[in-house]
Amino acid sequence: MKSALLAAALAAAPLAGFAGSMDQAATEAAVAIPAPYAAPRPALIFKLRGGVGAAPEYFGAKDLKAGPDFSFSLEYLRLPGGRALGSTDPNAESYGFVPRGSFRYIGKRSAKDSPELTGLNDVKAAAEIGLGLGYNQRYFEAFADVRYGVIGHHAWVGELGANAVLHPTEQLTVRFGPRLFGGSHKYANTYFGVTAAPGSTFAAHKAKGGAISAGLELGMTYAIDDKWGVDGAVRWDKYLGDAKSSPIVAQGKDNNLSLRIGVTRRFSVNF
Repeated sequence: MKSALLAAALAAAPLAGFAGSMDQAATEAAVAIPAPYAAPRPALIFKLRGGVGAAPEYFGAKDLKAGPDFSFSLEYLRLPGGRALGSTDPNAESYGFVPRGSFRYIGKRSAKDSPELTGLNDVKAAAEIGLGLGYNQRYFEAFADVRYGVIGHHAWVGELGANAVLHPTEQLTVRFGPRLFGGSHKYANTYFGVTAAPGSTFAAHKAKGGAISAGLELGMTYAIDDKWGVDGAVRWDKYLGDAKSSPIVAQGKDNNLSLRIGVTRRFSVNF
């Protein structure tokens, strides 16, 4: 009797162990392997530049004045419906027609800061915001920008430009080309017009809109890595038309030299 019970137990033991192994294998096979994490595509990529610059204190001034310099440029924008503008690749070359943003800040003009302007009305600081269209190739680029003074002069301005583009190294890019700047009647009269006033040494002058200045710009950019870079430029402009004949320019200079240098940083935003 005891022998029969022992034989039955030994016969059942391996079956129990085998059954346990089957349950474990089934459990392991049922566990799903997590899918690789896919980072969300950025919705907006833009570049900021911050640095220092030097430019005439007012349009027509003889001397340069140093101050902060900054800019904003849009590199990528994800649109509804799966469409997008630009590229997420910091090293991508966007050839052909591309939209662009445009911004300019103009400091205030006052006789208190510039005694030679005594007798003229002060002009408030202004900020211009607008859009443009650029055409880019590896060795050539051109652009047209239109801006409106949202603060200050509340007038329309526009700028045309073109560049020959050189690539001495993979990180260094050099641009050189002409510029043509114009403004509406309101803009021209704000900065170059003169209203006769008692005791003023400036003759009355009514400046009409149109071409304001023409010049040349030499710029260089150096990419430190995918996010950081250095950007600088030197620009020379000569006044045209009613801007050149303005008494404000006559007592100063009929051409302007400006320069800037700054650090750029690329930002990516997801939402």
